Amino acid sequence: MAGRSRAEVEAEIKETLGLVPHFFGAIPDDLLDAEWEVFKKLELGETLIPNKYKELIGIALHSETKCRYCTLFHTEAAKLFGATDEEIQEAVHYAKSSLGWSAYLNGMREDYDDFAREMSEVKDYLSAKG
Repeated sequence: MAGRSRAEVEAEIKETLGLVPHFFGAIPDDLLDAEWEVFKKLELGETLIPNKYKELIGIALHSETKCRYCTLFHTEAAKLFGATDEEIQEAVHYAKSSLGWSAYLNGMREDYDDFAREMSEVKDYLSAKG
């Protein structure tokens, strides 16, 4: 490990989370410090996207990847950051709707250049409306 020792990193994980989750225990020694730093920054830290919204994005994303581990993590984290059951449900409904449109547009082989031009026109129209 180029950075801190495994014991130092695990002590910080335990101080932060109350325990060292098994999935951190399986990360090789030489990667643990770096993986924890990224996890801590993106999953727990304040970034440009407020934590509640990051977790709602995570719920929506993993409702599609069907990763039950990630869905559980992001649902519980969203609640810790103040998300309501209604907001969680809306995030999942949004994912369902967006994914449906993706399937339709790709399945119908819509012309991408036409689509991009139309989206630009819609954006300009809505911006002009205020």
